[in-house]
Amino acid sequence: MAFNNHKPQKQGAHGVARVISKRGYCSRSQAEKLVREGHVVLRGKPVRDPEFSAYENDEILIDGTPVTASKFVYFAMNKPRGIVTTASDEKGRKTVMDLFREEYGRMYPSKPMPHIAPVGRLDAASEGLLLFTNDTAWADRVLTDATHLKIYRVQIKGKPTAAELSQMESGFNVPPRVFGEKEEFMHTKRAILYSEGEKNCWLEITLSEGKNREIRRMLAHLGYEVLRLMRIQFDKFKLDDLKPGKIRAIQV
Repeated sequence: MAFNNHKPQKQGAHGVARVISKRGYCSRSQAEKLVREGHVVLRGKPVRDPEFSAYENDEILIDGTPVTASKFVYFAMNKPRGIVTTASDEKGRKTVMDLFREEYGRMYPSKPMPHIAPVGRLDAASEGLLLFTNDTAWADRVLTDATHLKIYRVQIKGKPTAAELSQMESGFNVPPRVFGEKEEFMHTKRAILYSEGEKNCWLEITLSEGKNREIRRMLAHLGYEVLRLMRIQFDKFKLDDLKPGKIRAIQV
C-alpha cells in the first residue's frame, strides 16, 4: 500500500522528487508527476508524495529500475533569434530543446541524449549564450548567486546619454508587464556605450540578477527601442566564436 502522508523533512533530506531530479533522471516537475502516479519506490516502499523526505544516497526505484546519479554534463549554445527557451511550444515554434537534440545527435551519433535543460532563459527575440546541464544544483547556484554575472551586447535606436547610462546602473522603477501589478525596481551592474553609428548604437550591459525582460523594459522606460539583444557571457563562460545554433561541451 502506498503511503501519502507528508512527513517533515529531516536535516540533510529533500523531497523525493527533488532527489530524483538532482540525480539527473528528469526534471523536477516530471519527477513530481512520476511520484504522484505511483511509479516511485523509496527505501522499499511506494511513495506518492513528491515532498516525502529522502536522502541523497537513498535507494529509489522508478518502475523497478534504480535511479542512480547521472554523469553531469554541461553545454553552451549560441541561441538564434526566434527560438523559444522551452521544452515544447503550444504554437509549434522550434525550441532550444529541439535544436539541442539535433546538434547533440550530430556530435554524438551513437550516444543517447542525457536529460538536460537550459539554465535560465533567453526570450524568443534574444540571442546568444545559453547554458545547458543536468546538474540542477549547479544550475540553481549560477542562477541565484549575484556574483555570476551576465553580459549582453544590445543594439538600440538612438544613443543614450551618459546620465541615462548612469541612471540604469543606479536603478529605477519600471512599469509592470501586466496591468494592475506593481512596478519593479531594476538596475544594471554596468551599462556602457560599446560602439555607435549615425542612427543607432551598441551598448554593453552587465546584469547581476535575472528579472523578466529586464534590459528591454529598462530601455523602453528610457524611450529606446531594442533592435538586437545578444548575451555574450554568463559567469566565466563566453560566447566567443560559437556559431548560431551550435553547441559545445564546457567544463565547470
